[in-house]
Amino acid sequence: MMRVFVVGTDTGVGKTEAACALLSLLADGGHAPWALKPYESGAADLAAPADALALRAAAGSSQSVDAVCPHRFRLPLAPGVAAWREGVVPDFARTEAAFAAVGEGALVVEGAGGLLVPLHLDSGAPRDVLDLVAWSGLPVLLVARAGLGTLNHTGLSLGALAARGIPVLGVLLVRTSRRGDPSERDNPRLLAERHGVRVLGPVPWTGDPARRRAAFRRALRPLVG
Repeated sequence: MMRVFVVGTDTGVGKTEAACALLSLLADGGHAPWALKPYESGAADLAAPADALALRAAAGSSQSVDAVCPHRFRLPLAPGVAAWREGVVPDFARTEAAFAAVGEGALVVEGAGGLLVPLHLDSGAPRDVLDLVAWSGLPVLLVARAGLGTLNHTGLSLGALAARGIPVLGVLLVRTSRRGDPSERDNPRLLAERHGVRVLGPVPWTGDPARRRAAFRRALRPLVG
C-alpha cells in the first residue's frame, strides 16, 4: 500500500499537482487514499485552503478541511514565518493528531516549499519540512524542475534526505515554464547515474489544466503500479 511524502526542491515546482496525481491514481485503483497537507500558507480563505481542497478532491475523500490541513496561514510565506508574522504558535500536537487519524491505508502527504523551509520557529522545538518528513517515517517522492539548476538543487535535496536516512521512491522532473533549455536532455540521466535514484518525467509544460493533470498521471503511473 503506497504511503508517501511528496516534497520539492523549491516552491512552485509542482508538488501539489504531483500529490493530486498520486491520489487520483490510487483512488482509481480502489485504494481510498487519505490526503494530508499539514501546513499551508498563502490561503486567502482559511476555511478553503486551495491546495488542501485540491488534494481532497483528487482523493475523492470525505475528510474535513481540518483533517487534511490542520495548520493554515494567510501570508504567502514559509509556514513558520507566516505563523510568526500572524502571531500564531503552531501546536505540533495537531500535526501528530492529523497523522494518527489517517489509519493504515494509502496516504499521500504534501510538504511546503523545500526541505529546509521552517514550519515551527519556536525556540524550544524548531522544525523544518525535513524534520517533519523524518518524524513521519514515510518514503519520499522528490519533485524538481526539469531544467537548468536541477542538478544542484536536486543533489542537495537528495543529500539532505540521505543524511537523515529517508528513502526516496523517485525524483519527478517537471517543466515549470513554456520555454525549455538544453539541460533538460541530460538531466534525467545524470541524476539517475550520480545519485542512484529512479527519475520520472519530465512532465511537459502545457497551459491546459486537463492536459497538465493527465501528464502528471502518466509520469507517476509507474510509481503506483
